[in-house]
Amino acid sequence: MILHTYFRSSAAWRVRIVLALKGVETELAFQHLRRAEQLSATYRALNPQGLLPSLILDDGTVLTQSLAICEYLDETFPNPPLLPRDPVERAHVRAFAQAVACDIHPVQNLRVLKALEALGHGEDTRQAWAAGVIADGFDALEALVRDRTTAFAFGDSPSLADVLLVPQMGNARRFRVELRWPRLQAIEQACMALPAFADTRPDRQPDAE
Repeated sequence: MILHTYFRSSAAWRVRIVLALKGVETELAFQHLRRAEQLSATYRALNPQGLLPSLILDDGTVLTQSLAICEYLDETFPNPPLLPRDPVERAHVRAFAQAVACDIHPVQNLRVLKALEALGHGEDTRQAWAAGVIADGFDALEALVRDRTTAFAFGDSPSLADVLLVPQMGNARRFRVELRWPRLQAIEQACMALPAFADTRPDRQPDAE
């Protein structure tokens, strides 16, 4: 398999975490987002959206969208599982993950920030926009798991919720968000004690700058 990635892409980081948790080795191919390499005709032939990540399977099939890739990997390599067996708990985990993937990350990502720049908004305004989006989202995430006492978001082992949370915490730091969510920080600390999370960090990637 080949994973198209970029060290700073939080969506690609999610997939790197899952691959590491599952013990699945892949070849890495790099698309530099700041240089718009993901918008090249060659890459768009693989992923028409021009987004990261993309996972090319051994038979040449191309998978896109990080959540879809993560669930494919969970179904194909079932141990350790990323979703609970209980259907209600499974729905809770998916809701938490989707809050990040659908409601927080897309509104503060590079495309949106470039659009704001094109509309004449300066760096301070763009920074405040991204930080505000993340803070509002984290308020909701904290509430979703505040009363849970497990080491990870929804249990004693990492789930899809943790896989989505940790890269978004990295985004929060990059946009200088003051971290004031004790439960989210405790979950992140538990995750980062595991090599699958720590070794896939952006600064440990071969293309890191």
